[in-house]
Amino acid sequence: MTIKADDKNLLFSKKLVLSGHSGAIYALAFDDEFIYSASADKYVTRWDLVLGTQDKFAIKFSNSPYSICLFDSHSKLAVGLDNGNLHFFELKNRKELKFYIQHKTGIFSILENSAKKHLYSTDADGNLAIWNTENYDLQLFLPFDCGKIRRMCLDETGSKLFLACQDGYVRILETEYFNQIGEFYAHENGVTSLAFITENNQLITGGKDAILRIWNLETMQQIKAIPAHNFVIYDIQFINSDEFITVSRDKSIKIWSVNNLGVTQKIEFKNGGHIHSVNKIQQLNATTFATCSDDKRIIIWEKAVTN
Repeated sequence: MTIKADDKNLLFSKKLVLSGHSGAIYALAFDDEFIYSASADKYVTRWDLVLGTQDKFAIKFSNSPYSICLFDSHSKLAVGLDNGNLHFFELKNRKELKFYIQHKTGIFSILENSAKKHLYSTDADGNLAIWNTENYDLQLFLPFDCGKIRRMCLDETGSKLFLACQDGYVRILETEYFNQIGEFYAHENGVTSLAFITENNQLITGGKDAILRIWNLETMQQIKAIPAHNFVIYDIQFINSDEFITVSRDKSIKIWSVNNLGVTQKIEFKNGGHIHSVNKIQQLNATTFATCSDDKRIIIWEKAVTN
């Protein structure tokens, strides 16, 4: 969360719509040039943001990909499927490097820790796998028996890993030996999204209860609770140091001010938004982001001058 926005008096508007998937889109990734998407149609595809079309790069799987992650300076791609299969690809030669069946249920989240040369994957049974990004070997497999672990995030140094767990808890691990160093109960019926606030050593969480909560990580105490959406909050992402975004099953996108934790903009279908659940956010730069939805579309949003 170090990127600065140049002008705070702008609102986001629709720049581009990417259509081509025949199923819900669950995950996005960005390599500074192309967007990658994972869909229920069993494809991971790549999109040219200049032409607004699918690139020639596409991978079809036997099952639906739930999660994707670019790693090793965007040269590799990890793909987690709904049956627990995990695939590693080299993008330059479009070659599969490794294939694992370590997870037995859907992989909901994959996250790179470049500082540690780690890749983390979590599944519907509450397991966390730690992979080495140099040789792709499994280093550790930790069962938490907490239901789905939908999201993960790291602190600014990569030394702490935060897990959003279905049993309502946020679990905190150190990333040297992966001992659990803290936990707190955050949301009834499950934590579904989270993001680390670097400047304040705080954590933002969203849950199935549709509430946004801010936490002091030193005391593990709640600072503020905000009724944010009508249904589950699926993702939280910072777009720049002044704003963060939330998306929900209620079909809406909300832009929030970091300063006062107020909503500065709400995007719904009537504003050109999605017509079904919004599942993921991908930051492209300090003034542009992408969202994907069950409506089979990716929408690119960019700050534009208001009248």
